[in-house]
Amino acid sequence: MAYRYLGNSGLKISEITYGNWLTHGSQVENDIAEKCVHAALEAGITTFDTADVYANGAAETVLGKALSGERREGLEIFTKVYFPVGKLGPNDTGLSRKHISEGINASLKRLGTDYVDLYQAHRYDHETPLEETIQAFADVVRSGKALYIGVSEWTAEQLQEGQILARDAGFSIISNQPQYSALWRVIEEKVVPTSKELGISQIVWSPIAQGVLTGKYKPGEAPPAGSRATDDKGGDEMIKRYLDDEVLTNVAKLQPIADDLGIKMSQLAIAWVLANDNIAAALVGASRPEQITENVKASEVTLDADVLKKIDEALGSSIIRDASLTKSPEKRIV
Repeated sequence: MAYRYLGNSGLKISEITYGNWLTHGSQVENDIAEKCVHAALEAGITTFDTADVYANGAAETVLGKALSGERREGLEIFTKVYFPVGKLGPNDTGLSRKHISEGINASLKRLGTDYVDLYQAHRYDHETPLEETIQAFADVVRSGKALYIGVSEWTAEQLQEGQILARDAGFSIISNQPQYSALWRVIEEKVVPTSKELGISQIVWSPIAQGVLTGKYKPGEAPPAGSRATDDKGGDEMIKRYLDDEVLTNVAKLQPIADDLGIKMSQLAIAWVLANDNIAAALVGASRPEQITENVKASEVTLDADVLKKIDEALGSSIIRDASLTKSPEKRIV
């Protein structure tokens, strides 16, 4: 396992990071979830990402239990705030001082830890003054409840404004967590160049495009039983944009490229993400421990310029690049 600095900070994280969105407390039974976490630890993963909203808090609880026997100083635990958890009152969502203060306390309790290494704004809140949000995060850092602050799916302009205010408040935003894969490249035009200027790294989710880049979905065929495309708890909604015969036909063209390298298609997809020098980590989840064992091998793969060109040519018109697709809800969920 290789480790990379997160943004312009001294914090190192495992370049393959374990994320438990759509799995812990939802798709996967708790005992299997714990086995996946332990497989990640055995593979050299030290960084674990979750959020309060995942499975309405259950994902944090499961992760905290799975990590409870580990040396806390040897781990990097990340969580997020923005979306509502449980009962929905008028202040149970967004990035107000009230919600951030109550959110971090609830997350720490569920995770069973005194602090998180990174606390992230899960989306941009258009209904709270950014100054209020940044001051609330500064208070979280000063209290010792979080060591660093990050964001998720913020635009280039939001990152710029947020970083100016953060530095005035005595800290820096060091990370952004966007969707990014060989198929979904909307951050490349604006977010990545701006992040480099601001000292912000990307921790990217869905590097294998919800499983599509593994090659298990075939054009003209029904999705495999038990796959994300058949999950009615949210997974099917996220993946349906890729379940197009033209997209799947182009994805199948990646198989010979992976074969030539002697690796799995999933490893090719993760290695492609890590080839971008603004990416600090690729988030991977798992419903079985062996998936983690397989995916971490991508940390050993380096793709040269010729391979990267072949991937671009294979995916062709299926690549999504529209920078306007980086956005947060205009209204809070109420």
